[in-house]
Amino acid sequence: MRNGNREKEKSPGDWGVTSPQLREEDEKDLSLRPQRLQEFLGQREMKENLSVFISAARERNESLDHLFLTGPPGLGKTTLAQVVARELGVDFKVTSAPALDKPKDLVGILTTVAEKTVFFIDEIHRLKPAIEEMLYIAMEDYELDWIIGQGPSARTIRIPIQPFTLVGATTKAGNVSSPLISRFGISCRFGFYKKEDMEAIVRRSAGILQTVVEDDAAVLLAASSRGTPRVANRLLRRMRDFAQVLGNGTISAAIVSRGLERLEIDGLGLERHDREILRIIIERYNGGPVGAETLAISVGETVDTLEDYYEPYLIQAGLLQRTPRGRIVTSLAYKHLRLNRPGNELPL
Repeated sequence: MRNGNREKEKSPGDWGVTSPQLREEDEKDLSLRPQRLQEFLGQREMKENLSVFISAARERNESLDHLFLTGPPGLGKTTLAQVVARELGVDFKVTSAPALDKPKDLVGILTTVAEKTVFFIDEIHRLKPAIEEMLYIAMEDYELDWIIGQGPSARTIRIPIQPFTLVGATTKAGNVSSPLISRFGISCRFGFYKKEDMEAIVRRSAGILQTVVEDDAAVLLAASSRGTPRVANRLLRRMRDFAQVLGNGTISAAIVSRGLERLEIDGLGLERHDREILRIIIERYNGGPVGAETLAISVGETVDTLEDYYEPYLIQAGLLQRTPRGRIVTSLAYKHLRLNRPGNELPL
């Protein structure tokens, strides 16, 4: 987790660690991460374009242009940044915007990175203004402005740094300032994964975990994974546990169905809390509209969690709409929950 001690003097290793020592990830999750671009399943058009840009940068012996990644959590932004570094054959440094507390933190990283290093900043929409402004010059001119002295005798010097590739990732592209976005030469938006891609991811991960998963079980798991590889890998590990204890070690459709039922996950991949959000809108607010803050309080979550984790998939699945007046459930939500829509005698 993030280092909450801001008073302790930090070394560059505290701000950015070389892959694969990524924060908040366990060894099992790391083992399932693709290592090369050809192993990265899904997001086909984005991968094809990145392959061209990476090849061109390598042929010119230059650092790759700065890369901006946006999309819901769990879709592979951090993984893709690692893959890009491996494809380029360069160092990989990673940190998060909240960990960059003062300008000297950024200076400590950028003055020590090797040439062409891929420098990954997660949650880049949370950068402090002073650090963001320092990044402008670093990204364009590969220099850092640094103030020496105080008061009338203070002066600014420019410190040269090695050419590097900044990879910024965010789940909230709208919160990133226009001057910062304009300095990224490559922009990639992640979308939820297609069904066939999710099935391929489940099978690949099962092979790495040395677990047998039957075809119909892989299809069922993929359909219940919210179009998100992180969710698919988490569910796969839980199904492996159920298969080991309740079955013969093979993940079958029966094991998946039983496991999903015990985890309270339905066929659309909705968890209990997803269904609770929809029910609250229906039962307390007559299907909406209801504001995000009011809804967040009603379900006991923060607005950020509601908007970043729950709502994107509910909207993608056609169960929820965001309108200028607030959130509204759709007729499909009534049908999925088997609830009566006002004015109807029978469930849709």
